[in-house]
Amino acid sequence: MLTGRLCWVPLLLALGVGSGSGGGDSGRRRLLAAKVNKHKPWIETSYHGVITENNDTVILDPPLVALDKDAPVPFAGEICAFKIHGQELPFEAVVLNKTSGEGRLRAKSPIDCELQKEYTFIIQAYDCGTGPRETAWKKSHKAVVHIQVKDVNEFAPTFKEPAYKAIVTEGKIYDSILQVEAIDEDCSPQYSQICNYEIVTTDVPFAIDRNGNVRNTEKLSYDKQHQYEILVTAYDCGQKPAAQDTLVQVDVKPVCKPGWQDWTKRIEYQPGSGSVPLFPSIHLETCDGAVSSIQITTELQTNYIGKGCDRETYSEKSLQKLCGASSGIIDLLPSPSAATNWTTGLLVDSSEMIFKFDGRQGAKIPDGVVPKNLTDQFTITMWMKHGPSPGVRAEKETILCNSDKTEMNRHHYALYVHNCRLVFLLRKDFDQADTFRPAEFHWKLDQICDKEWHYYVINVEFPVVTLYMDGATYEPYLVTNDWPIHPSHIAMQLTVGACWQGGEVTKPRFAQFFHGSLASLTIRPGKMDSQKVISCLQACKEGLDINSLESLGQGIKYHFNPSQSVLVMEGDDIGNINRALQKVSYINSRQFPTAGVRRLKVSSKVQCFGEDVCISIPDMDAYVMVLQAVEPQITLHGTDRFWRPAAQFESTRGVILFPDIKIVSTFAKAEAPSDLKTTAPKSAVLEEMLHNLDFCDILVLGGDLDPGQECLELNHSELHQRHLDATNSTAGYSIYGVGSMSRYEQVLRHIRYRNWRPAALESRRFRIKCSELNGRYTSNEFNLEVSVLHEVRVSDTEHVNHLIAQPPFLQSVHHPESQTSIQHSSVVPSIATVVIIISVCMLVFVVAMGVYRVRIAHQHFIQETEAAKEAEMDWDDSALTITVNPMEKHGAQGRGEEETEEEEEEEEAEEDLSSSSSESEGSDEEEEEGSGRGRHGQSGAKKAQLEWDDSTLPY
Repeated sequence: MLTGRLCWVPLLLALGVGSGSGGGDSGRRRLLAAKVNKHKPWIETSYHGVITENNDTVILDPPLVALDKDAPVPFAGEICAFKIHGQELPFEAVVLNKTSGEGRLRAKSPIDCELQKEYTFIIQAYDCGTGPRETAWKKSHKAVVHIQVKDVNEFAPTFKEPAYKAIVTEGKIYDSILQVEAIDEDCSPQYSQICNYEIVTTDVPFAIDRNGNVRNTEKLSYDKQHQYEILVTAYDCGQKPAAQDTLVQVDVKPVCKPGWQDWTKRIEYQPGSGSVPLFPSIHLETCDGAVSSIQITTELQTNYIGKGCDRETYSEKSLQKLCGASSGIIDLLPSPSAATNWTTGLLVDSSEMIFKFDGRQGAKIPDGVVPKNLTDQFTITMWMKHGPSPGVRAEKETILCNSDKTEMNRHHYALYVHNCRLVFLLRKDFDQADTFRPAEFHWKLDQICDKEWHYYVINVEFPVVTLYMDGATYEPYLVTNDWPIHPSHIAMQLTVGACWQGGEVTKPRFAQFFHGSLASLTIRPGKMDSQKVISCLQACKEGLDINSLESLGQGIKYHFNPSQSVLVMEGDDIGNINRALQKVSYINSRQFPTAGVRRLKVSSKVQCFGEDVCISIPDMDAYVMVLQAVEPQITLHGTDRFWRPAAQFESTRGVILFPDIKIVSTFAKAEAPSDLKTTAPKSAVLEEMLHNLDFCDILVLGGDLDPGQECLELNHSELHQRHLDATNSTAGYSIYGVGSMSRYEQVLRHIRYRNWRPAALESRRFRIKCSELNGRYTSNEFNLEVSVLHEVRVSDTEHVNHLIAQPPFLQSVHHPESQTSIQHSSVVPSIATVVIIISVCMLVFVVAMGVYRVRIAHQHFIQETEAAKEAEMDWDDSALTITVNPMEKHGAQGRGEEETEEEEEEEEAEEDLSSSSSESEGSDEEEEEGSGRGRHGQSGAKKAQLEWDDSTLPY
């Protein structure tokens, strides 16, 4: 090529190119140039290039070089430019060496692979033409340039979803529970593809493959865990992890099992809440089973609460009165006390008055408590809890027995358990019947030995005996006859828990002991209980209820047992059954219910449409938690000390002891602080509450009453109109019966104390204590002291200063009428009384001052008169003989001392009168009489000091 170019030089010289001759030179040059620049530049027909993103250098293959056959002719044989054809291409081509024709392709701006991965365009090379002025340039042919952008791993993988959720059924292994997917914004397959997924959360029974499929590695259990939450990350093929992990939530669904859904095991019951729904959102899951009808039995289990359920814990007498039973009931198992001491040694649960017999104890009931002749009509009632007797041939277990006290071992009547049979024995006396008569009545019931509480009533209307158990009637399955008992003079012994064996043994003792628990064992001679009273006495105060019976829906049948502890509902529509069960509620009508757990059991029976296999619904166990009720604080207050004249104690009405007694019950209620920002503890405030009482005892302190001279009295009409009863004894007065606090207040305000011989009595003290729920809540002990005001009598020879303020009890002696009126009102004086007392005191004060001034003037007059007489007479007493009587002198000295004391007391009279609390109108007369006696005493004293012997006086 170079050889060819050199051959042109002699030719150019021969033609005169390059000579500097005149104007013809330019023309010759043009001619020469046209002849020299004969060839176009030459480049390759195609190029392939690579550029890394964010870089400007393009590596071409082959390199960019342009050739021109006109070389080495200047300009014509040189390459001056490379031009790229295309719109808005980010590349440019530059000439590195014009002579060699080398060029470079570079980017004008940063190249982003994510925007465009490759470029294709046309490029041409241009020679320098004929001279430096870029004239007559020649261009090469068009070459195709294909450039590929090389990717950089600048983006991290991202997940398409921020979280994934799936639901699986327990007990299965899944090939794929769900698939997660991540993407990468890089442009190249190396960096834009996700090559791997990984679970970040450890210790989970799941795995993930390269395609993002999540599977479980073991069988899942709904009972073990309801839900799993795992974190998953992704890697691209450049091993760059995802910028943020994704959350995969897998919910474990239990295998569809027919049963009740959406109910809570614990239901809390606040006392006083009324009827509270047990399952407000419950519904039945049948798993698409075809159900034709369903029967639901809801059972409230309360056999471990009290005596089988939450009942009123009043005393048996109060309950009998509350239920309208006839009077005359005799409690054979009363609370231990001084009057009822035969139950002192027994095992007792004081909260419920339940007596437990362990087979070694019995109680003797004193003579006179129960009459010997029960007549042909009487009733025995009791609560009993009894289990199976040990051994095959068990011994008789006596509940109640009336047998011979000594010599013989005859049982006149008895109630006992033998081999889980209840037996009542009644032997008539020979004088009452002389023929073969029914004597033993047997009942065989499963409840006798089921270790549960049951209420038994035995109504005797001889020869018919009827048993009521839990309100239901049972006739004896066996009645045996026997001859009457022959009459004798042997005394009888009534016992509880065992039978007294007085004969046929060396030493009388108890036998046939009872094993179990008894409560409220009573006997009522001469009368029987009605069915209504029996139902009331054994009624539970808690049970199941249905809210809004009218909205139960059509086709729902329901039935309660008598105690409302079992509810049975039946229907053929699942929706109606669900709504019916949602309305079942628990109710407790007691103001102070027994706190604790009440178990619930819901059982279901399903019938299907003629299918051999029908779904089975498991039982549902729940419980009601009855919370503790607020405890009332019962407070008695009133006047605790006062005085009354002895005449009132002797009167027929006596003295009212508690005229202003007040009974108040309060409970502590927490009060939130007014300032919400403070963290101080809540303060407690007392809030008054209303409830009943069941007894109030008035006890006599300092010794029992003497029936011969004192007593406590209360009109029976006050009790009867308020439906209360009372017992009176020398130890005090006991008022009992379920009634409001206001009723008890009214009755207590009519209690009177009488004493026919109050002369030797200074005071009497009494104490009141009230109770609610048979001693569960008791009041404070209110003490009262009543003092006797004794009358003070003054003898005629004794002088009492009328100006000394008399204490209240002396005033009341002279005016019993006014004092009685005050006593019948209130101990606290009214405003009118205070005004009257102040007026009387002022009147007495004015009268006393007047008397005092009259006496002073009289004394001055006597002194002046005596002084005048002494001035007129000058006695010659030389021959005077004076005879003095010693007894009169002694008496005169005594009266002189009284006169001196009188003068001192007169100086203190004004102060005493101003401090007097009460004065009667009759005191004016007493003052006048007193002043008269004082003046008479003064003149008498002066007269007695001297006795003249005038037999020797000359006249």
